[in-house]
Amino acid sequence: MQSYCRPAAVMDVRSGVAPDGKILAWEFHNYNGGAASLSPPYQIPNCYAAYHASQSPLRQGSYRSLAAVGNTFARETHIDEIAAALSIDPLELRLRNIDNERLRTILYRAAERFGWGKRKSGNGIGYGLACNLEKGGHLALFTELESDGMAVRLIRMVAAFDAGAVINPDILSNQVEGAIVQGIGGALFEQLEFDKTRILNGRLSAYRVPRFTDVPEIEVVLIDRRDIASSGAGESPITTSAPSIGSALFAATGRRIRQLPILPALSNRNT
Repeated sequence: MQSYCRPAAVMDVRSGVAPDGKILAWEFHNYNGGAASLSPPYQIPNCYAAYHASQSPLRQGSYRSLAAVGNTFARETHIDEIAAALSIDPLELRLRNIDNERLRTILYRAAERFGWGKRKSGNGIGYGLACNLEKGGHLALFTELESDGMAVRLIRMVAAFDAGAVINPDILSNQVEGAIVQGIGGALFEQLEFDKTRILNGRLSAYRVPRFTDVPEIEVVLIDRRDIASSGAGESPITTSAPSIGSALFAATGRRIRQLPILPALSNRNT
């Protein structure tokens, strides 16, 4: 039996920012990964985002949310870097650059439920966040984790999700939670190992996916907008797991990881 792998990708990001945190210019390039979630959900007066196709030596195909996982990780990581460089709270920086009221609302709701700002990161405990707008779904994810600089233990995640009218809240909550868990796998562990001729971990027993012990307490806050048609919920929630974890890891350890999966990169002191 043969299958394909998700496209490998390189993302280059540059930005220009005012001292008050307003993003004035944005340049984003995705090579090979795809165009989903390519444009940022922020109000930026000078913005350019492009996808550049390339020829891959490997058979590649779609992954849940397509390229939105990688593009959101690169973008939200860069947003976190801006916040750190200007010593601005990461939530506050995002709010200063968002004029979409639905996105602002889910950030406020998730932050309130999470207790953002009530405790400070440090001593191996970190708090982070990410947000995105994908396929009509407005989402924010806040993460608490513990790290000794080599390993990561997820403690708690709080997500807020607005996909318009909620028809079945139980199914929707399960979709969001399941996507977050799948996103944890891609964020921390999942990767193909290969040499010059073959895949080395082509069996499920050798391919690391999330286990029950990897999954933290997850709380999902749904915002039901009966006046707005329902939009996609099956794919979009996966996009915030990796950047939210990366944000919390930086807060806990001071190390910024810019590649996925995070754990192999974390063990490499050259990253």
